[in-house]
Amino acid sequence: MEPGGAFGLGLIVIVLLLVLVLVTRGRGHGGGHRLPPGPPALPLLGNLLHISPARTLHSLLKLSRTYGPVFTVYLGSRRVVVLCGHAAVREALVDNAEAFSGRGRMPTVESTFRGHGVVFSNGERWRQLRRFSLTVLRDFGMGRKTIEGRIQEEAQFLLQELRDTKEEPFDPTYILSCAVSNIICSIVFGDRFDYRDEEFLELLQMMNESFREISTPWAQLYDMAETLLQHLPGRHRRIPHLLGRMRDFIARRVRRNRLSLDPQQPRDFIDCFLIQMEKEKANPASEFTMENLELTTLNLFFAGTETVSSTLRFGFLLLMRHPEVQEKVLEEIDRVIGRERAPCAADRSRMPYTDAVLHEIQRCSDLIPMNVPHRVTRDTLFRGFLIPKDTDVYPLLSSALHDPSHFKNPQTFDPQNFLDASGAFKRNEAFVPFSSGKRVCLGETLARMELFLFLTSILQQLRLQPLVPPSQLPTTPCESGFGNVPPRYRLIVCPR
Repeated sequence: MEPGGAFGLGLIVIVLLLVLVLVTRGRGHGGGHRLPPGPPALPLLGNLLHISPARTLHSLLKLSRTYGPVFTVYLGSRRVVVLCGHAAVREALVDNAEAFSGRGRMPTVESTFRGHGVVFSNGERWRQLRRFSLTVLRDFGMGRKTIEGRIQEEAQFLLQELRDTKEEPFDPTYILSCAVSNIICSIVFGDRFDYRDEEFLELLQMMNESFREISTPWAQLYDMAETLLQHLPGRHRRIPHLLGRMRDFIARRVRRNRLSLDPQQPRDFIDCFLIQMEKEKANPASEFTMENLELTTLNLFFAGTETVSSTLRFGFLLLMRHPEVQEKVLEEIDRVIGRERAPCAADRSRMPYTDAVLHEIQRCSDLIPMNVPHRVTRDTLFRGFLIPKDTDVYPLLSSALHDPSHFKNPQTFDPQNFLDASGAFKRNEAFVPFSSGKRVCLGETLARMELFLFLTSILQQLRLQPLVPPSQLPTTPCESGFGNVPPRYRLIVCPR
């Protein structure tokens, strides 16, 4: 056979094989395997032609209009079931909590965590680490008066930093990060840092940068085409580098704690973990290892800093963009708390409008729009479909937070979404910024208290003023992928 004929025949065979794979996989979405329906996928690339790395959430929401609230996509060769809308998300994470309690893959961070740490672990390792972490967080005051006092104290440090701007324009990113981070630092490291501590500021800069990098289109592309990109240079290499440097900082703190450890008087989360490691040193199946200590501490430190500080940055923007809302919050603070005493957690129940504003800030911030990936722990029947064990699941929190069947104005910042006709606070079951079910955020109660006390403490004494007309303020995230990263901006704070 002529070389050209052989080449042509080979090309025809390849095309036929591709068509066969497409047809077979397309049927697998909903046919004999009873998987949820979804678009046909290409070998290796999966549904890359259907999902834009620059607009991943938007692409998935668009697919849901064709395939329904439960559908299947392929990120490369990885099968993912997507849940859209509050009803589907709740039915999975709450009504079928155990089946959907696994942690799915995040290729961008996998080389750092490798299934370790409380956030990215599974099975017995996850159960032990979560139970232990919750116990220690509560022992160190989460949800109690002791942590409330720490937040109130830190709010005064934050206020002084804001006053020191002397009504000059400033970027609030690191001031807010310092304040928020000092709360989780007091739990995991046993102390707080000065706002000008160079090592602390470098750590916060790495954290801020890693959150942004994980949310870039390049990171979303890597999650979808890992097999093609994992051995190539590119921006995705920065993520494990940044996380590795943060882990190095934690490792140094662990070594310092070990040298001065008193098992009778644990000072922080690290001490408690080291004590548990010693108790279980004879158990070969123990999950209390140095790797789990460092990576669980990194999980707590990252989540306890970036989520609340980013929400506050969005909150400042939204309050400046809607000055009439800021004025109503100021009025309620003056009426309920006054200007003399510090706000306390108990004030929240007497401040329905402020509470509604905080909820609406969180809803519109939509900080982790696609959730951290879940995974089914067994073959799972769900809405007439059979989802095979170990299938990754994306419960789209954004689709719940913007569900038109639960929010009258889902695309608009409107505190009335959380108020009834009489002005009383109204709960909404579709409000799930912390996720729900067995993988609900460990620090939800701490985060809620921080948001209320920091924001009311600031607004009790200071007014937020934009440098441009409110309508010109940026509200579009500077990156939107794994997270919605607040845009950078400057503002002025003026004494009231």
